[in-house]
Amino acid sequence: MADGTTFKIDGREVIAKPGQTILQAAMDQDIYIPYLCYYPKMKPQGSCRACMVEVEANGRKMTVASCTTPPMPDADVTTNSQDVKELRKNVIELLMTEHPHGCLTCHRIELCGPQDICQRHVTVTDRCTICPKNERCELKDTVRMVELDLRTPLNYHRRDLPIHSDDPFYDRDYNLCIVCSRCVRVCDEVRFDTALTLTSRSGVALVGTAHGTSLLESGCEFCGACVDVCPTGSLTERSYKWEKAVAEVKTVCMNCPVGCQMIAEVNKFGKVVRFKGDLAGAANNGQACMAGKFGYEYTNDSSRIKRPYIREGGILRKATWDEALERIKTGFNGRSPEELAVITSPRGSNEDQYVAAKFAKSVLNTPNIDSTLNSNGAMLSRLEDRLGAGAATNPIWDIENAKSLLVIAGNPTEEQNVLAVPAKKAVREGAKLVVIDSRETELTRYATEWLRPKPGSEALLVAGMSRVILDEALEDKEFVGSRINQAEELKQSLWKFDLAKVSRDTGIEDSQIRRAARVFAGSDAGAILLGNDGMGDSAVEKLVDAVVDLASITGNIGRVSGGIYPLYHGANTLGARDMGASPGENGYGISQMISKMSTGDIKAALLMADGVSGYSPSLRALPAALESLDFLVVSAVLDSELTHHADVVLPAATYAEQNSTATNVERRVQLLRITAEPRHEEKTGWETIAAIANAIGTSEFSFTSSSEVFAEISENIPDYNGLSHELLRSGGVQWPTGSDDSAVLFSDPSSNVSAVSLDYDDLASSIDSEVLTFAPGRVLSQPERDVIVRKPADMNYLDREQLVQVHPDDAKSAGLSEGDVVQVTSEGGHVIARGKAIFESPQIGLIGVTTLFGELATRMHELDTPDWTPQMPGLGYSRVTLESAPVEQEASAAAD
Repeated sequence: MADGTTFKIDGREVIAKPGQTILQAAMDQDIYIPYLCYYPKMKPQGSCRACMVEVEANGRKMTVASCTTPPMPDADVTTNSQDVKELRKNVIELLMTEHPHGCLTCHRIELCGPQDICQRHVTVTDRCTICPKNERCELKDTVRMVELDLRTPLNYHRRDLPIHSDDPFYDRDYNLCIVCSRCVRVCDEVRFDTALTLTSRSGVALVGTAHGTSLLESGCEFCGACVDVCPTGSLTERSYKWEKAVAEVKTVCMNCPVGCQMIAEVNKFGKVVRFKGDLAGAANNGQACMAGKFGYEYTNDSSRIKRPYIREGGILRKATWDEALERIKTGFNGRSPEELAVITSPRGSNEDQYVAAKFAKSVLNTPNIDSTLNSNGAMLSRLEDRLGAGAATNPIWDIENAKSLLVIAGNPTEEQNVLAVPAKKAVREGAKLVVIDSRETELTRYATEWLRPKPGSEALLVAGMSRVILDEALEDKEFVGSRINQAEELKQSLWKFDLAKVSRDTGIEDSQIRRAARVFAGSDAGAILLGNDGMGDSAVEKLVDAVVDLASITGNIGRVSGGIYPLYHGANTLGARDMGASPGENGYGISQMISKMSTGDIKAALLMADGVSGYSPSLRALPAALESLDFLVVSAVLDSELTHHADVVLPAATYAEQNSTATNVERRVQLLRITAEPRHEEKTGWETIAAIANAIGTSEFSFTSSSEVFAEISENIPDYNGLSHELLRSGGVQWPTGSDDSAVLFSDPSSNVSAVSLDYDDLASSIDSEVLTFAPGRVLSQPERDVIVRKPADMNYLDREQLVQVHPDDAKSAGLSEGDVVQVTSEGGHVIARGKAIFESPQIGLIGVTTLFGELATRMHELDTPDWTPQMPGLGYSRVTLESAPVEQEASAAAD
């Protein structure tokens, strides 16, 4: 018997999957039923009634909304009877009162252009030909399908509402809104935010902001989900607003390790004019973030580097590739391996990383190779030692079914945005969330328990939770007894973690530590999102050991909807590590390379600079270090502070100009597809490095295509055995290939986890109580605090009083009182925060400030660079001093 419900649609037999509605079953069989309020991945609502069908079952005939009605066995569904057509027509006529329809009901709609005179006297602002969604409008398709008459009995009354183009990235024109509420529902049901809501204006339902008048104060994360689901021109991207796409190409976003599968809309000139999440994408389920949705445009920029340049007399001049390669050969010649370095791009494909690693190790003979954003290398290496993979143990969307969640020292809602979506869904559906972080981040607003420990004490706190779990017999006894090696040694080490001492050294009350432990251990599926913000390598390794031990004793290793998810940076950092583009034995990582360049130990380097910014928190010392080199080659998409010091600059191809692969945080190998050939002399990373290797005189780099490079990867990298570009065209594949537990590592009951005994003094040594630490926070909205929206130059800006969280003891030491205007100064002498002191810091030595994400969105929108995503500032910790603000600054603060 088939697993589902068998019925007929227009005489055709259909089997609906369990839980499907008639509309969903029809869509699976490519049977078209018009709809406007329904959208995949959202709950059916049935408000527009455009999807009405006739159902005959058990001798009864009825007319129902197909988007909300499940099929009955052996029912006959009719989608195009005369009665259904008439009903559907009447429904659409009612909708036409909410939308300009002079063009929609006109038989000449295919013949008119935007400059033609309308003979029906439709006003310019109401014409389809000037609508930004013309020819990609679902309402227009629906009206065509139901064949409305030239004249409809109901008139449209223009709302004369202002067009909102005063917030970043996209425009809102509610004159075109049909109040289908898709945007409101995707924000609430899929993104689990509340930026948009249904409002009322003179008794008429409209869409508007949930708080205030601007998206900036309403809690919008500018993910663009509302734009993607809008069936009309009401919500549209501002860039390329009126551009018509002629092709859609599936590719992968290369801005963070989630690796969202995207659809690039390409115009007739080969430009990517829109980016939207692919509903079929396993990593993202159709979702994107601000950087992914709106940060794609740099590939189209006219200021791109189009040809090679070489420096002569201190000035870069145009050169041929042959000239540039000869200069590179000369520049690298005669240098010892210790004096050379290769730095790969965080956006570099697996093919780029593999060829770079091969070049460094077989041509330059240097172990000094690393990916630029591999600042989390210690965390990933320790995870690899403990679990066999420096990656997530489970698929990203396993998180949505977790029953408890633990987030440690990370900010996934901003830095790995889509990974946080299933976490928020899990909480919405009843999961308990524990956050260990000194900063106020978006997920702290969802937390059942928010623990704000002393910076550096996170590992000690996690070990304290493990001690509670053993004390109260909350561990998974079967897992501990059968699948943990050295379990008794771990238990013995944890007995030394007296909870009173843990409470004293972390600054967290023992009662809260107990509550957090009970919350996490009290479910049958607990997922851990592990960051390392503000920690050194030694502290990170200790934290990883404590976390793996915690996950092990609770049985969350190898468990569906459990597991560990490392929150690292760089889109293809994992791919780089897999390909060998990481420091060899006695080699330097990126942080050490920067230091060795500054001291002159490294004298020449090759830098692949796509997606690299010297303004990134972890790379601020890079530009000055590059200036110290004797010889520097930079392959870049755009001129920047990095190319300014280069002896040779090479033009780089972008994500849109190559067929290649990348590996995301869940070990999913995915295919980037070309949207247009490079227009000038740009080369991909593997092509560039192969050309350099061939110029130096090796014969092992005679690749002719990226698929040929990947074939060598598949042959030489065990986890990639059996993979090919052809295989990946049908979707991503998780490694290890050919393994029964490729989706969930350690799911095989015969695989054991080795515990590591923990030492109290060793974990406590990471705590530095002698310094003031600044821990900035950021959330989407704080409706409890007053916000002023200012509008100079027709754009919205947020303005509100800055509150600096200070511990009373620190204020006393600095001679300050609550309410004083204070300033926080970095070790470099820069004022990084200024505002009114409030005694709300939970720890001595900890200073905090919480800003709104809307402020960041405005800064990124106005940043004067085509590729702004690498410059998005994180919430990094820093050592600071606290003092009273100068008198003139106090006056300024009062005026603000």
